[in-house]
Amino acid sequence: MSPDKLVYMANQIGKFFISQGEDNAVAGIADHIMKFWDPRMRKVLSEHLKAGGAGLDPVVRRSLETHPITSAS
Repeated sequence: MSPDKLVYMANQIGKFFISQGEDNAVAGIADHIMKFWDPRMRKVLSEHLKAGGAGLDPVVRRSLETHPITSAS
C-alpha cells in the first residue's frame, strides 16, 4: 500500500479521535493502528514518518512520534 494512502487513512483515524481531546487522541490513534493495521502497513507508515512524514496531520504525527507502531521482530 502506498504511503499516500496510509497517510490518508491515518489522518482519518486522527479526525475521529480528536473529538476526545488531543492527549486521548494521541494514544487512541497509535492504539488503533497497532490493533487493526497489518504490520506491513505500520512499517510503511513508520518509514514515511522517518522520511519526514509529509501530509500527516499534527495530532497523527505526534501520536506516531510518541507511541511506537512497529513491533520488534
